[in-house]
Amino acid sequence: MIFSQKFKYCPVCGSEKFVQHNIKSMCCEECGFIYYINPSAATAAFIRNEAGDLLVCRRSHEPAKGTLDLPGGFIDYNETAEEGIAREVMEEVGIKVENFRYVFSLPNDYLYSDLDIPTMDLFFEGKVKNGTQIQAADDVCECFFIPVRELNPELFGLKSIRHAIKLFISAFENERRENFLA
Repeated sequence: MIFSQKFKYCPVCGSEKFVQHNIKSMCCEECGFIYYINPSAATAAFIRNEAGDLLVCRRSHEPAKGTLDLPGGFIDYNETAEEGIAREVMEEVGIKVENFRYVFSLPNDYLYSDLDIPTMDLFFEGKVKNGTQIQAADDVCECFFIPVRELNPELFGLKSIRHAIKLFISAFENERRENFLA
């Protein structure tokens, strides 16, 4: 459901004349209050071990409960993207990753409380040593490393993550091709 269908009353004055102003805002015709729904910042991490396998998680909650995901989540108020991804990875899989590197961003819609929340998902990459102990926690019910050649984007439940996995696989295959030709 889009936000203009969910909110019927102005949160400032309570008027029923809270109407769509443009694609990303609503305006109260009584008091003039304008509410914008801008993307929330979220993070996701491509974490590889020394063997090159990718860390994936299984979602324990909706949306997309039971599907694969990358560790990550929403950035908290007054937190940098780098602090947010480090915190989320620690909360979800119990590891500290040094030197995360920003890779790219993708827009997404995240269904929460029957409302599509627009997000801007910031993707980072990091590495850990083989044998690093991971432990599913928070909103993750399982986590494991998987060889890149075994990744199936269709097993990932969130649109932006599926797209990111496709980009990751493509970059991996290009890297292998370049190393082979070198």
